[in-house]
Amino acid sequence: MLPVSITLDPAFRVGPVRRRTFGSFVEHLGRCVYTGIHDPEHPTADADGFRKDVVELTRDLGVSTVRYPGGNFVSGYRWEDGIGPVEQRPRRLDLAWHSTDPNTVGVDEFVRWSRAADVEPMMAVNLGTRGVQEALDLLEYCNVKGGTRWSDLRRQNGSPEPHDIRMWCLGNEMDGPWQIGHKTAYEYGRLATETARAMRMIQPDLELVACGSSGVPMPTFGEWERIVLGETYEYVDMISAHAYYWEEDGDLGSFLASATDMDHFIESVAATADAVRAHKKVSKRIHISFDEWNVWYQHRAESKPPTGDDWPVAPVLLEDRYNVADAVVVGNLLISLLRHTDRVHAASLAQLVNVIAPIMTEPGGRAWKQTIFHPFAQASRYARGDVLRVALDVATYETAKFGDVALADAVATYDAETGEVALFAVNRSTTQPARLDVDLRSIPGLELVEASVLANPDHQWQATADDDSSVAPRANATAQVADGRLTLEVPPVSWNVVRLAVRG
Repeated sequence: MLPVSITLDPAFRVGPVRRRTFGSFVEHLGRCVYTGIHDPEHPTADADGFRKDVVELTRDLGVSTVRYPGGNFVSGYRWEDGIGPVEQRPRRLDLAWHSTDPNTVGVDEFVRWSRAADVEPMMAVNLGTRGVQEALDLLEYCNVKGGTRWSDLRRQNGSPEPHDIRMWCLGNEMDGPWQIGHKTAYEYGRLATETARAMRMIQPDLELVACGSSGVPMPTFGEWERIVLGETYEYVDMISAHAYYWEEDGDLGSFLASATDMDHFIESVAATADAVRAHKKVSKRIHISFDEWNVWYQHRAESKPPTGDDWPVAPVLLEDRYNVADAVVVGNLLISLLRHTDRVHAASLAQLVNVIAPIMTEPGGRAWKQTIFHPFAQASRYARGDVLRVALDVATYETAKFGDVALADAVATYDAETGEVALFAVNRSTTQPARLDVDLRSIPGLELVEASVLANPDHQWQATADDDSSVAPRANATAQVADGRLTLEVPPVSWNVVRLAVRG
């Protein structure tokens, strides 16, 4: 059995657990909106046509923020098309996903859905085909109380109070050649700066996110961040990070080590931001909004958009079916986000429903949980207080993509007020069970609350509408606490959560 030694100490504090780490993403893409969150013919649909069963699953998932309306979609989006009487809204071609958008759901509906789901909306503005004025108009529509053209129109449209949206993304993936309105770093940097400056004239305390590079494999990665932050540094709060290039391609060992790549990504962006900070000789620190991340099998047939004269509404697109190994990797990516809580101030699992998502729906029918639902829900529910960087001692294994990697990974959170500790750990070994030996002596009096494990001898097991619970987290009866130490045994390819608390 693989020995894994872990030490917890409140002195190893990284920073506070940030609720915005547990954000998600809703884009007008495939069936994410239409027949995903919105399905007027569904038996549970509310007055706006939103599925109440999906709202309940969103709450169960523990989502804190939702980014909207894109994604690639936003770079061609005219937000005015999605307000006012639904029957008068125009149908538009969506060039990003070769689809037709009926604009049945727009900003007002989305904000009402956000309130029902108890999530904070995070709005993206179009800096692809549009610019400063359109962003200002949208901000005025959403956040100004009244007395102006756009704010009064919002009131006329049934929202008398401001939407009060605090977080705004200044465009999306503008370094990507696939992006409508693709720009160089200097072009985007100037546009983002002028947009941010003007938006702050309306509302100085907005939280603004500049577009980072679309991923480490991009030839622009690093240099893009340097140039963009050189322009925008004084006017934005965060820079975005996006990553989807983790998938099992026959190399399970490398796939299970994907979080090491996320670690590298975060640390590289943070280093670049700090270099710009040093050059500018300012005290302000730019943080990261990792507002698109997930496992995504981009070469599967369901990831290919329609072509030619076919411009369907809500086609089946990007509907990956996730297995147990995918869930373990998603859990490990959450571990990476948590241990970088000092720099990652927001994150969004992409996406929420149907499109590379933890929640799946049948049009007019059932909604169900994919395997990746469970690690996200547990991390969101139990991570509280401060994130602790654990001392981890474990053997390594060689991967083709990332070199030598630890066979296990872990992070912990500690809430000093309640005395609660949560330990999140993965076993990356494909063959060996592991024995975790956790030193708890720096937090006297801890007792076991519960331990759970998500694993299956067949790491390719997938949930379905008929069975989404056979491989959900189950109790781990091997866990025990004695003499200031926690021990437990965990299977290969597993996601594990242990909860402890100081009693009395």
